[in-house]
Amino acid sequence: MNPANPNKQLTRSCGAELSARDEERGEKIIEGYFAVFNSQTELWPGAYEEIDPTAFDGTLGNDIRALINHDTSLVLGRNKSGTLELKIDGHGLFGRIRINEQDSDAVNLYERVKRGDVDQCSFGFNVLQEKTDWRADGTVKWRLMEIDLHEVSICTFPAYTDTSVQARHIEVEQHRERMLEQRKKKIKERLNHGIKTINDSEKN
Repeated sequence: MNPANPNKQLTRSCGAELSARDEERGEKIIEGYFAVFNSQTELWPGAYEEIDPTAFDGTLGNDIRALINHDTSLVLGRNKSGTLELKIDGHGLFGRIRINEQDSDAVNLYERVKRGDVDQCSFGFNVLQEKTDWRADGTVKWRLMEIDLHEVSICTFPAYTDTSVQARHIEVEQHRERMLEQRKKKIKERLNHGIKTINDSEKN
């Protein structure tokens, strides 16, 4: 299991769709899955990532916000205040946001979700523990085993930011460099062994 850098804050998107509804008591709700387990996501061609079902087990006690497009000035809800509810089930991380009807940004977003104009989401986190599978075909897959969750967001265009994926690119390049150095070392050892064998045979 590879050690992860807990200081690198990342964002990941989720293909699960959100929905908006009015409860019987008139409260407006946005809900859906902010993360899905065991679903392989392609970061770029040949590089994949998926979330282990245990990844969120130790993080839901955090002070977590629900945001619009990861904008910390546009807060939709917060778990500490009870306006954001998060729970884990067999499918993934499910979230439920109680919309503040005095907040025009929140109400406008609710209407966009209700119409189907906005229906996707992502979450912001730090990796605490992960597994890396360097495959024989040159591809790689990371499995997030433990994360530190900070926020969930409803997004117009959920996507991985350049900075979020850059750390993965660096890791791949470092792995390739290590593999290249190992190959060079083996070639050098074989050459040295061949020269030694020739010299020994000449002495005999």
